[in-house]
Amino acid sequence: MIYKNIPEDFNPRFEVVSCFVEFGGKLLFLHRLDEKSEGNKWGLPTGKIDDGEKEFDAMVRELYEETGQIVLPSVLEYLTKLFLRFPEYDFVFSLFRVKLDKLPEIIINTAEHKGYQWLAPKDIFTVEYVRDLPDCIKMFYKIDA
Repeated sequence: MIYKNIPEDFNPRFEVVSCFVEFGGKLLFLHRLDEKSEGNKWGLPTGKIDDGEKEFDAMVRELYEETGQIVLPSVLEYLTKLFLRFPEYDFVFSLFRVKLDKLPEIIINTAEHKGYQWLAPKDIFTVEYVRDLPDCIKMFYKIDA
């Protein structure tokens, strides 16, 4: 479940950054490896913040590690901080957006993902997606549920 404000008894296990990578009205989705958490599902470029790391720096690092894209912090748009509660754990989720003016060459980190695709936000319902992803998309894109 997603919360915009810290829920009662919230005990985050970690902090995560994630990014809407946009090009031509579509978003970049990554296909997680079967053995990973939320395996064989589609999600955004996402990763945990390392100890002592700032959110923007973590997002720059994760975009490079997962997609091969070098993005400067100055082009990242910070959208929001959310508080996610799963039955197994709680975590803090910082969401960014970057709008690209040309189609990038995506270099998948094969230790984490098995593919990628560009989808219109409304098309997230055509694939099996990570938990709560449609709700995050609905916050910033007009889609029909």
